[in-house]
Amino acid sequence: MKILSLLGSTGSIGRSVLDVVRQFPDHFCIAGLAAGRNVERLSRQVLEFSPELISVLDEEHAGLLKAFLPASYHGRIVWGTEGNIQVASLDSAAMIVSAIVGAAGLLPTLAAIEAGKDIGLANKETLVMAGKLVMAAVRRKGIQLLPVDSEHSAIFQALEAGRKEDVAKIILTASGGPFLAKKTEDLRKVTPDQALAHPNWNMGRKISIDSATLMNKGLEVIEARWLFDVPVDAIEVVVHPQSIVHSLVEFQDGSVVAQLGIPDMRIPIAYALSYPKRLSLALKPLQLSQCGNLQFHEPDYARFPALTLAYQALRQGGVMPAVLNGANEVTVEAFLGGRLSFPGIIETVSKVLEKVQNGSEDSLDDIMAADSSARYEAERLVSQFNS
Repeated sequence: MKILSLLGSTGSIGRSVLDVVRQFPDHFCIAGLAAGRNVERLSRQVLEFSPELISVLDEEHAGLLKAFLPASYHGRIVWGTEGNIQVASLDSAAMIVSAIVGAAGLLPTLAAIEAGKDIGLANKETLVMAGKLVMAAVRRKGIQLLPVDSEHSAIFQALEAGRKEDVAKIILTASGGPFLAKKTEDLRKVTPDQALAHPNWNMGRKISIDSATLMNKGLEVIEARWLFDVPVDAIEVVVHPQSIVHSLVEFQDGSVVAQLGIPDMRIPIAYALSYPKRLSLALKPLQLSQCGNLQFHEPDYARFPALTLAYQALRQGGVMPAVLNGANEVTVEAFLGGRLSFPGIIETVSKVLEKVQNGSEDSLDDIMAADSSARYEAERLVSQFNS
């Protein structure tokens, strides 16, 4: 029995994690749950899985959660960043699944690593912001950090086909999002509802917008650099609209190993939770004969400049990936709130990257300061557009 704490339990990844736990009650149980504002959904999860500790966004939401739960649970409720850290550091938990969206996942994930917990990482921002620090802590503590993102899980699996020193290239696949065929001049008319309508995956709001701009793939490039310890020039992105090939590894002898499967996040989640074993998931199997033509082509960097910005930030190093991420989180929220056009998301991020000074990737203080500066500058620019 593996005891888990789950950060981000009410989001799309968190709900899929609980689906896997529900399907395999003899393999997994839940010690801690952390969520944000959705206290009604969280309360149902608490009543089903009976965790010993529960964290929510803030004290106000802790009070709201208590109204949904019997008094016996009230003493188990904590909140805020410190509450998330407590859930991530629970003595009883052997593994933490980090599925909080955005920069909010960094400090709890670091705390879990320092507590000696294995990590199932769905929060790519942890490695985007502080990849060097995080991976150094993983090595120092001797724990496992297993990828949950479908692309990074695919790479992780494909790497088992050969030696690390024989890897020539990592190839991340991108669906291209809902606007793959849309003309540049039409992107300014895009609405949030249109951008949220991903053709293949059922994802949360923020990740859906990142997929539409291709920033999600840019963040995954940065994540892959640290997770697999490969140079930036050995990471390639190809657009694969069908989302059947989840990513590939090219070896120096010319062999290319790919991982294929239906687009269902429960597959990489279950693999991370049960590694090195595989669980028999009750999912529809992939039928290659029904897949039709599988297509691959180069990304259109002119229409979707987010990828260029991500590679640029990674090459600059220091705190620039944290700046990229912080500015993107603010501008995505502004777009969803009707305060910014769809192209304005990446246009604003580009301006922020030019304005915020670099710092040391070895300093958590520098990283957190860069994140704050990026958010301030992005909000200032958005406010100018609306003044």
